[in-house]
Amino acid sequence: MVGRPGYRGSARSRCGLRAHEHVGELSAMNTTEANVAQSDGASSDAGGRRTVLGAPTALRTNGRVAPLGIDASSLHFNWRADTTQSAKRVQIATAPAFEALDLAWDSDQEEAGATVQFPYSGEGLQSRTKYWWRAQYWDQAGERSPWSVPATFETGMDDSAWNAHWVGSPSTSPKDDRTLYFRREAELSSAVVRGRAYVSALGWYRLFLNGRDITGHALVPRWTPFDKFAEYQVYDVTDHFREGVNTIGVAVADGRYRGVLGIWNRRANYGDHLGVLAQLELELADGSHVTISSDESWRVGEGRIQRSDPKYGERVDFRISDSDWLKPGGNALNEKAPKLLEHVPPKLIAEDTARVESVETLRGEISRTPSGAQLIDFGQNFAGVARVRLSGPAGRMARLDYSEVLTPEGEVDTNYLATLKPGGQWFQRDEAIMSGRPIDYTPWFTIHGFRYVAVYGSDYDLTSSDVEGIVLSSRMDQIASFHASDQRLEQLWRNAFWSMRSNFTDTATDCPTRERSGWTGDVQVFSPTALQLADSGPFLRRYLRNLAAEQNPDGTVPAVIPAEDSPGHSRNRLFRDVASTSVGWGDVAVMLPWDIYRYTGDESVLRSQYASARAWVEQLCKRAETKRRWSRRLRSGVGQLERYILDTGYHWGEWLRPDTEMLPEIARNFVLSRSAIATAYYANSTRLLSKIAETLGNDQDATRFRELSANVRRAWRAAFVRQEGSRIADDKQDDYVRALAFDLLENPEQRARALARLVSLIEKADDHLGTGFLSTPMLLSTLVDEGRPDVAFRLLFQETSPSWLAQIRRGATTIWETWEGYNKKGEAHESHNHYALGSVVQFLQERIAGLAPMEPGYRRLRIAPQVGGGLRSASVVIETPYGPASSAWSLDDDNILHLKVLVPPGSSAEVHIGDARFDVFSGEHEFRERIPSSASAGWVRK
Repeated sequence: MVGRPGYRGSARSRCGLRAHEHVGELSAMNTTEANVAQSDGASSDAGGRRTVLGAPTALRTNGRVAPLGIDASSLHFNWRADTTQSAKRVQIATAPAFEALDLAWDSDQEEAGATVQFPYSGEGLQSRTKYWWRAQYWDQAGERSPWSVPATFETGMDDSAWNAHWVGSPSTSPKDDRTLYFRREAELSSAVVRGRAYVSALGWYRLFLNGRDITGHALVPRWTPFDKFAEYQVYDVTDHFREGVNTIGVAVADGRYRGVLGIWNRRANYGDHLGVLAQLELELADGSHVTISSDESWRVGEGRIQRSDPKYGERVDFRISDSDWLKPGGNALNEKAPKLLEHVPPKLIAEDTARVESVETLRGEISRTPSGAQLIDFGQNFAGVARVRLSGPAGRMARLDYSEVLTPEGEVDTNYLATLKPGGQWFQRDEAIMSGRPIDYTPWFTIHGFRYVAVYGSDYDLTSSDVEGIVLSSRMDQIASFHASDQRLEQLWRNAFWSMRSNFTDTATDCPTRERSGWTGDVQVFSPTALQLADSGPFLRRYLRNLAAEQNPDGTVPAVIPAEDSPGHSRNRLFRDVASTSVGWGDVAVMLPWDIYRYTGDESVLRSQYASARAWVEQLCKRAETKRRWSRRLRSGVGQLERYILDTGYHWGEWLRPDTEMLPEIARNFVLSRSAIATAYYANSTRLLSKIAETLGNDQDATRFRELSANVRRAWRAAFVRQEGSRIADDKQDDYVRALAFDLLENPEQRARALARLVSLIEKADDHLGTGFLSTPMLLSTLVDEGRPDVAFRLLFQETSPSWLAQIRRGATTIWETWEGYNKKGEAHESHNHYALGSVVQFLQERIAGLAPMEPGYRRLRIAPQVGGGLRSASVVIETPYGPASSAWSLDDDNILHLKVLVPPGSSAEVHIGDARFDVFSGEHEFRERIPSSASAGWVRK
């Protein structure tokens, strides 16, 4: 049953449909949309009240607020409006008054279209220039809004404008892990009225001006394929200079350039020499302009930090001053002239997402381990560093060991992550050589994944006020909140959020402890959840930019991005070549751009990544057509469709099913073709690529890949479906999940049989899931969509492993890499901060609370809450590109469902309650529905 499209009631009016009650409380914006606007820009609502369009708000440039150093070649703007926009206009100026002579661009009135973005289409903008921009819009009645309050952006440095040189130490070695201290003094004739610093480094750096740390915990430059390009940062340094002598300092440590990376724990993946590139542009009060650039006139030496590594921590000698080198006339240890570096990134690009910073601080509880070490428990697993007060005789070394877990005996566990070396140790360790005075120690150039810190060698008896957990993550606004009557689900939601926060640092990583690699599969399965939890679009677009740069010439995609290889490291290269063919991992090239588009409305990401996505699919097509595996001779009934079966190359497969172990699984994946999984992803990626091509207006590609997807689906059915859907491939739970979620089956009868077999396998496993890495994100939603919410809720609320709540019962505060997390002896194993299995949050928000995008960027919403599992209430609020949207439901004692919905301005929603549907516009809406008592297990929609 369908409600009237666009139903508009007066306050508390009712729309009675069978047992449904719909109470519409519509804002003035609703009636503004429905009425003819007045000549003064005001409209009248149904009661004759005057309403005035508000100016655009929440202005963003490339998804960021007032960015410095933006790439002017690819600009787009977005904002929020009070209503649906029929047309838009943007002006850009070099001064905030927007006088005619200051205008750099005026778009004039343009049709709004379906996207939330407004692309820049003017001439090239000036380098290193601050611009103001403002926006206005027209509503559906043709009325124009006021201009917005101006926003700003600043363009970056053109290649031709760089006159700085890369400089480094005159001597170094591959084993050298000392931090370098660069310095330069500059005398200024008057005060600075405008100052900018453009800085990059080979390694992580901190910029200091007159003793003040300008960079903080930013971990810059971010990890990029340094053999191709490096990012630079722009700082507003206007207030940090003074008339007279000024001191500029840059400390550079190994970071991702020279530090230990990834799976193989190799150093110097990109080069041996640390270096810095800095150019400061200063406008003085006397009208002069001063440029200070890194060159051979700078000085470089050593300092307090004796060694530093992004994985393993750092050693600091507090007997050495950390301020002398930043004073006029001061110097670093062993100071000398730097040398100009030759082997440097061939290109510099502007930073395009918010930096890492301290996003939260945590207090710790202090106790003693059985061995006598002081133990700090921050109560939360996270990524970051600790501030700890230390004291001891000069020359004594204090040691801080970090870990996510404790041993059964209560010591900090340093063994559980040594996957490739059983019985070995894996240290995240900071060391401080003490000065004889109490000190507060916070590492500069490392990041740890931990909950616990063991302190050795310090005489200081710690209290809670002496320690602090500094949470480091990319600055992304949290855009969602979730609540449910069962607090375990809220804890599960928080665990996923903390795992995302821990792994969205200077790049997307799998975990903040062991590998810290940008595994493509992890990003692929979690990105829909990430895009619902935080304003992560710019961060994920950056990941795709790195992917496109690292993509192999044949279109295959490295399993980790950045790829962690270099010409001198053959082991890394061999791994890259073998693992680049894996489906589910490489498919991120297609799936992630589509996810970003779905959740943010950012069409530009489809355009910028189209060549990369197409190259991935083209190589799938080529391998399926031209390569054969010996086992194909055993396959019958496929015939001419054989050319669409993908059964060559290495595939990680379903990965980490509950009944498998990691290392044996890798070996099996080398031997087995995983062709059912590979061909399923081949079908799915061709289908998505067809949609992307259609969105971009590429009709020829859209038709081609749509037809190709249909052929691959037919081939998949011929090769892997038996007994009309009752048996598929290896007869594992994930085989049926993929078949249903990717719409690979031929008809409703096959779907029904596949669903029945999936349910049978789940029940045979005592209501436990048997899916692994790839299919777990789709499992619960597939069961709900196919009419078995009762089974989905049984899996969700399962308390014994493998299950989500088993982790909650064990006290998890983040998502674990494996379901168990501990062996039978109570010893931890594998990472305890791995966000992939946290993709269940998508189910919590989109199915249980019931809020999902129907059209890109939430231009149209689908509100369809799933009652069941004994839950009495659930709600979600999401900050969409159009404004906040929410869905909140509760059951009263009479089993009446109360649903409250908020639809943001400019959006509409399709609301599903039982077998009824309502189409509503922006505003607040309430619905009531009596549901059957049997729905407590899971209310099935018709």
